[in-house]
Amino acid sequence: MKITVAGIGYVGLSNAVLLSQHHEVTAVDISEERVNLINSGKSPIVDREIEEYLATKKLNLCATTDDNAYSNADYVVISTPTNYDEDKNYFDTSSVEQVIGKVVVTNKNATIVIKSTVPIGFTNRMIEKFGYKNIIFSPEFLREGKALYDNLYPARIIVGVNLDDPEIKARATRFAELLAEGAVKTDIPRLILNAKEAEAVKLFANTYLAVRVAYFNELDTYCQMKGLDASQIISGVCMDGRIGNFYNNPSFGYGGYCLPKDTKQLKADFGDIPQNMISAVVQANDTRKKFIAEQIIAQSGFEKNKNAIVGIYRLTMKSKSDNFRQSAIQGVIGILKSRNVQLLIYEPMYREDKFMDISVTDDLQKFKDEASIIVANRFESNLSDVAEKVYCRDIYHEN
Repeated sequence: MKITVAGIGYVGLSNAVLLSQHHEVTAVDISEERVNLINSGKSPIVDREIEEYLATKKLNLCATTDDNAYSNADYVVISTPTNYDEDKNYFDTSSVEQVIGKVVVTNKNATIVIKSTVPIGFTNRMIEKFGYKNIIFSPEFLREGKALYDNLYPARIIVGVNLDDPEIKARATRFAELLAEGAVKTDIPRLILNAKEAEAVKLFANTYLAVRVAYFNELDTYCQMKGLDASQIISGVCMDGRIGNFYNNPSFGYGGYCLPKDTKQLKADFGDIPQNMISAVVQANDTRKKFIAEQIIAQSGFEKNKNAIVGIYRLTMKSKSDNFRQSAIQGVIGILKSRNVQLLIYEPMYREDKFMDISVTDDLQKFKDEASIIVANRFESNLSDVAEKVYCRDIYHEN
């Protein structure tokens, strides 16, 4: 079977690698650098499993910048970015629509699978807009840095489709089989739903995760203000099997590719529907970043010493990730910058010497020497020698 994947980010590349174990896959991207890396057996993103599979597995995978790759595909998987537009209160779905437009002109038989996160009702609108019924939606549930692993061992496979059309439903069922075929895990739960319901699953699932992150962050805020040990309280709370000991490590806020934009999109999708929690979780994340910034200012001694330098350890969202997008630390940086706090950033994966007009270094020792306080969303072992001046809410120190 011939499959074309549009977009070589975490979602697109992990799906391309997964599917190319058994099928002919062509990955399409606008970046020649990413295309060349893949064609040389190297990963353009930080993901250990992807790097290993590209280097050691026999995959039927190539990459190109040529849109002609859509013309002979049985399935076209779209995994292009859908960033949230704050002005429009809506995902920017233009890249997805552009790919759909190219496919329907060049290939009248392909099944288009939208993997990008979209607003509820988007798939049906695209079917109507393009007059092309072979469009389905399959939500992705991946962690940054563990994208291929989460495809190899998925918790579930969900495909959204027009259930009243037997032919399209059969295509959706076949696509679910393709995903399961490439996985290591067996007996994977599968759901074939209406497209709107599948789109809603993605937004509600990620918003629930955001609620959980925000909850434990607010617990931690309380503990900092009251002088309590957050780790002891979290341990006691999470011994309840209904709560569970997971997704409970305090941070500077939720961030990354999905949670910030998905929570805002779900809030927008509610419109006039009565709700409190969805709005609250968005607000809670902003409140947490403001609180963290105030704690940093207080602990840095900046109010007394204007020359104090606050060192920001990494711009990435989490350990073993190369994603800078929407990381919580960037929100904290913005607040500190607005207060005229002197900042220095350590980020070995950033190629420029300035970020938000703040100096960036890849010299860790220089960074440690110059920073009066080091701010780290997650504690890593190479900070152990300066642990006394690290501000971090990572109570488990998981690398």
